[in-house]
Amino acid sequence: MSVAIESLLVPRQERKGRLCVAGTLTTVHRIAVWYKMGLSSEEISREWTHLPIAAIYAALAYYHANQVEMEAEIAADQAEEERIEAEYLKMRDTKVA
Repeated sequence: MSVAIESLLVPRQERKGRLCVAGTLTTVHRIAVWYKMGLSSEEISREWTHLPIAAIYAALAYYHANQVEMEAEIAADQAEEERIEAEYLKMRDTKVA
């Protein structure tokens, strides 16, 4: 039985409509970040055993085919995380003082 590549990645409303590995909430973005951190597809598969290796390769193929857009979204996510962290630290420091 063959598997259609497009069935491995599906948009999930729980993740802002971003593509996820089918049957999970793991986004293509998250897999791309792990890859950029130096993890190979096989290492990702060993660490997160619920992710099929074929889906990891599909996610990385999508990332490489849409790299400019994906990098912009990853950068925006990182900026938002940094903003939230700074806001939290400011609020925490205000309470301590």
